[in-house]
Amino acid sequence: MGKVHRNGEKQDKAGEKENTEPGKEADKAAERKAGAQAAGDEDSHKCCGCRFPVLIALLQLVLSVGIVVIAFIMKSISSSLLARDTPYWVGIIICLASLLGFYMYCITYQVDEKTSLQFIIKLLYFLLCALGLILCISAVAFAAHHFNQITTFTCQMNEEQCICKQDPDDHIARTFQYNDVSDCESVTSTIKLYLLVQIILNLILAIVCLLGCYVMWKHRYQVFFVGLNYHPFKTSQQQPKV
Repeated sequence: MGKVHRNGEKQDKAGEKENTEPGKEADKAAERKAGAQAAGDEDSHKCCGCRFPVLIALLQLVLSVGIVVIAFIMKSISSSLLARDTPYWVGIIICLASLLGFYMYCITYQVDEKTSLQFIIKLLYFLLCALGLILCISAVAFAAHHFNQITTFTCQMNEEQCICKQDPDDHIARTFQYNDVSDCESVTSTIKLYLLVQIILNLILAIVCLLGCYVMWKHRYQVFFVGLNYHPFKTSQQQPKV
């Protein structure tokens, strides 16, 4: 009787092991699938090997620095150029937005805000991107207007000044003076080329700022967290029979 009882206990233990092994295997499979899905979600936010919002901030930094550099080069050619023709102010503001974007995305970025500081940083970044979009469009309009004027100029040198008119036969036509230039070729060729580059850079930067606003809006209003983890392949362990 004692041997029969021990054999029965061994069989029950073997049955328990057989019942728990499928449950453990199912748990491991579910964990592997969840890890693969998380890695896929992480990869979906990458572009060219880096996270997509970080790429936006990087483009903003590069383009804004380029705009500032070209603006000061234009200012060095002629001191008569107005601030609207040398939009360094656009580059400075977008550069601040890009630095804030790097801080937000690389250090404290979370789609679901946990603190008021995170909300304030995301709000400031959104506002700076929106302001940058408006300023870029304004800079494009000013540069395009000046570029169109230069294409119709007739210029002549007068000491260190280049005096230009749109219609040389009109004695009451508006006169444009460019001081501190070596020759009129600097106005009709060099400044004209820099204006075209400013138009292109500001257009690209306006698109990047619009994309930054869209990403912030999408992360804020199109992502919802319910706080539940659903594992469809997870099976409950079977209770051993007594």
